[in-house]
Amino acid sequence: MLAYALRRLLISVPILIASTFIVFIGGALTANPLNQLQARNPPPPPRVLELERQRLNLDEPLLERYWNWLIGLFQGDFGPSVHSNLDLGSEVIARFGVTFRLIFLAMLIALILAIIVGVISAVKQYTKLDYTFTFFGFLFLAMPSFWFAILLKEAGISFNNAVGEQVLYTIGDSSVYVAGGAWAEFTDVLGHMVLPTISLALLSFAAWSRFQRASMLEVLNSDYVRLARAKGLRRGKVMRKHALRTALIPLTTVTALDLGAIISGAVVTENVYQWRGAGSFLLESIRNDDVYAIQAWLLISATFIILFNLVADLLYGVLDPRIRYA
Repeated sequence: MLAYALRRLLISVPILIASTFIVFIGGALTANPLNQLQARNPPPPPRVLELERQRLNLDEPLLERYWNWLIGLFQGDFGPSVHSNLDLGSEVIARFGVTFRLIFLAMLIALILAIIVGVISAVKQYTKLDYTFTFFGFLFLAMPSFWFAILLKEAGISFNNAVGEQVLYTIGDSSVYVAGGAWAEFTDVLGHMVLPTISLALLSFAAWSRFQRASMLEVLNSDYVRLARAKGLRRGKVMRKHALRTALIPLTTVTALDLGAIISGAVVTENVYQWRGAGSFLLESIRNDDVYAIQAWLLISATFIILFNLVADLLYGVLDPRIRYA
C-alpha cells in the first residue's frame, strides 16, 4: 500500500506544477490589473501608472513573472494585489476557510444520503420507495443551484416571520457580534450554515445517489455476490462486506471529479446568502481585474481538486486491494 501511495503522490506533483503554469498564464493573458486605474477620470499621471506597473511586476517578461510568482508561492506570497494594503495570502486563506467548511459539511451529508438512498433503491428496485427516491433525485437534478438556494432562502425568511423570531439565518456566514464565548460562536456559525449546506448538499446528493444505485445494482447481479449468498452468508454481511465495498468505487470516482462543480456551486450559494467566502472573493477579484487574486483562487481550487483525486486514488486501493497490486 505504501508503494502504491508513493506512486500516486509522485504522479500528482507534475500535475500540480503544470496547473500553476496554466493558472498563471491564463490569468495574465485575460485581465489587465491597470484597467481600474486607467479608467479614472481625470486619468492619473503617467508616472503613477508606471509605478503601479512596477509594483504589480507588469514590467517583467511573462515567463520571468511566472518564475518569480512560483518562487513566492513557496514563501507564502501569492503576489501583489491591485489594493496595495491587501495581503493576498492571509485574505485568500481566510476566505477559503469559510468556503471549505461549507463544502466539507455539504459533501459529507451528500455522500451519506447518496449511499443510503442508492443502496435502498437498488435493494428495493422497482418498488414505490425506489420510484419515490428516483422522482426526488431527478427533481433536484433539474433545479439550477442559484434558484434552489433562493427558494430555500425565501422559505427560511417565511419561517422566521411565521414564528416571530430568527430561527434560520439567511444572510452572512456568521453574526457580527456573539455573546457567550466560544461555544456560542460555534453554534452561531453552525446556524448560518444550515440553509447553504442543505442547498449545496441536496443538489450533489441527487446525482451521486443515481450513480450509487446503478453501481449497487450491477454488483448485486454479479456472480460472486450470488456465490456468497449460496454459501449461506447472511444477507447483511454480503451487502456490507462484499457488495457495498465494491459499489463504492464508482461513487468515489464521481465524487472526486465533482469537486470542481461543487466549488463552483459554492460560489453561487455564497452569493445568494451573502457569505464573505471564496466565492465573493473571486467575484470581487474579477470585477477589479485583480489578476494575482484570481490566480490565487484558481491555484488553491486546483490544488484541492488534485489532492482530492489523490485521496480517491488511495481509497481505490483500500476498497479493492487488487488495484494497488495491478
